[in-house]
Amino acid sequence: MYGDILLALAMFFSLAAMLAYIAGRSGEAPWGKRLTVLAAVFVIAASAYLWVLIFQNRFDIAYVAGYSSAELSTMYKISAFWAGQQGSFLLWLLLHAVAGLCLCYRNRMQNAGMIVYLILQSALCVLVLAKSPFVPAAQVVANGQGLNPLLEDPWMAIHPPLLFVGYALMAVPFAYSAYALISGDKGTEWLESARKWALTAWAFLGAGIFIGGYWAYKVLGWGGFWGWDPVENSSLVPWLLAAVFVHLLAVARVRKPTLSVLHLSIIFTYASVLYGTFLTRSGILGDFSVHSFSGSSIGLTIAVVNGLVLIAGLALLMFRVNKLPQGEMYPGYNSREFLVLLGTLVLVFITALIFLGMSMPMLTQFAGTPASVDTSFYVRTTMPLAIVLMLVLTCACIHRYGDGNLLPKTKLTYVAFVIGAVWVFAAGVHQVLPILLAGASGMAICASVYTWRQHALRLGGMVTHVGLGLAMLAMVLAGSGSQEAQQEMTPGEPVTLLGHDIVYQGQEFAEDGRSKHYVYTVDGSEVRALTKLHANGEDAAREPAIARLFTGDVYIAPVPPQEDSQEQMILKQGKMKMDEDYAYRYDNVRMEPQGGGKMLVTAEIAITDGETVEHAEPTIVATMDGGTSQPIEIYGGAKRIRLTGISSDNTQARIEVLPSVQETATLPVTAKISTKPFIWLLWLSAALVVIGTALGIRKI
Repeated sequence: MYGDILLALAMFFSLAAMLAYIAGRSGEAPWGKRLTVLAAVFVIAASAYLWVLIFQNRFDIAYVAGYSSAELSTMYKISAFWAGQQGSFLLWLLLHAVAGLCLCYRNRMQNAGMIVYLILQSALCVLVLAKSPFVPAAQVVANGQGLNPLLEDPWMAIHPPLLFVGYALMAVPFAYSAYALISGDKGTEWLESARKWALTAWAFLGAGIFIGGYWAYKVLGWGGFWGWDPVENSSLVPWLLAAVFVHLLAVARVRKPTLSVLHLSIIFTYASVLYGTFLTRSGILGDFSVHSFSGSSIGLTIAVVNGLVLIAGLALLMFRVNKLPQGEMYPGYNSREFLVLLGTLVLVFITALIFLGMSMPMLTQFAGTPASVDTSFYVRTTMPLAIVLMLVLTCACIHRYGDGNLLPKTKLTYVAFVIGAVWVFAAGVHQVLPILLAGASGMAICASVYTWRQHALRLGGMVTHVGLGLAMLAMVLAGSGSQEAQQEMTPGEPVTLLGHDIVYQGQEFAEDGRSKHYVYTVDGSEVRALTKLHANGEDAAREPAIARLFTGDVYIAPVPPQEDSQEQMILKQGKMKMDEDYAYRYDNVRMEPQGGGKMLVTAEIAITDGETVEHAEPTIVATMDGGTSQPIEIYGGAKRIRLTGISSDNTQARIEVLPSVQETATLPVTAKISTKPFIWLLWLSAALVVIGTALGIRKI
């Protein structure tokens, strides 16, 4: 309740600040600034209050019960803030409000821009109130569900905040653009401020995407860093459109007629942020993405906000477009202006294809049968355009601004093409398009370094372009050059696969029973695949084993062994039932309430091997929607039994008979093994893109 009051006050003061800016004269709106600060203070207070609820284990709040638990570590209690829809919306609002503080405190935006920015802030307040993280739980529980085991990873703890910093900061160049259109500003003074904010947003959004890719590679075990999942693409689309905006902005500073398409690009960039949010939060992608949230009424609210922002932006541009500078956008085809514009057009085509692919589940719903496109669609359609993009980047680098202003020619770019093509061919890539992409990427890398040495490109731009070219090369090597095999492996028996000596050593179980490792050696070095376990001992999440070599990674994703000796048994009270080793008799049951709707159920079971009798008491913690139980050892660990249910009249008990830990550890395991040639180049390229963008903010 208190949190919703704080959010309502934040919305009230956001609207009040907007009205104060409307009433104030240009550049003079002291009350607008004060009210903007007040709005931000209440957003910060609401956010702090949610963290207090999480750290106090307030499981009477539905959001806390759904995404936190008493045993979560501090890092994951912090990240529980944004683990669900409600918290992630609040995080977005928090970052937006903090950026607004910076804008009004340093007088970095005129009144018209602040009005637009505060309208967006009010819209975010509506979204958070519509999907509030402060709603009381329908039923108070003793402990929360905690995070999805897949999310309990340091990389995933920082991936969402970085994305949302990018989303929030993307509103600033949108507001600058709106200010210029509303005020009729035909100058380019606002471009420098917009450039810095856009590059900052682009860097954070890119870092978030790259870290998400590394997390997927390291944790999900699907064998790659990118699955062309619709939710992954929903963050890639605004990042690509932001790249279009940043490059158009550079041209607009020397060719004012480009301002019209510059405004258009930022309108679609921010609209794509909202559209991606709509896709991932509406539930439309529920059957097509491993990341999407379940459906809820919030989808309609986001769709309305998205539609209003896009329509308002386009209407404003149409109303003002004739008053913007007119003329030629480039002096001639042999100019950097033309080549940069051509490169942005190629990026737009790539983005449009990705947008179409990720929207297919929604578009096909109108035909009555929702469907999605597969990975091959994206590869077939974007790879030819990626080759063109690398070639255009090469040509743009060796030109200066102005018609025919060409840098001294160098044959090194052609040498770089041959090196890139030969490298991937030697790595086992024999398809024509990947080879051409590798060669074109080599040219782009060489041209970027050469242009920087000729003082025709700043260090930041050079580093970013090198990172992009290196990323394309790495994707060809690690993607098209990857080899795969599937092999059943017995502990201690070496096998040679894909040029590597691999030995499966068996399974090792953690003492707390919450995880286990599949242990391998690859060329003599030990690597481990982690499997996190539920409280009942079943697999919760799996991480592959990765042997990191200079020539690339050896990637091992084990398939859980089929425990053929596992047996389900229904025991009737007072009667014996046998397997091949023991006889079991269910004698009695005890039930002890645990609070929060939970019940500790303990079965009393007698077990005999024909000579001795052993009494075991397996337990299950029963809840309204099921229960959890841990196996217990019998006869010194020779076998294990787990209680899985008790009949409603308490006359029957269902148990699961499991092999011993030692026997389980020695079972053969099938593993999917693949090689990822020079995958480390991709992580290096991602860092270079972010570093180069950061350098570009300061014009280095």
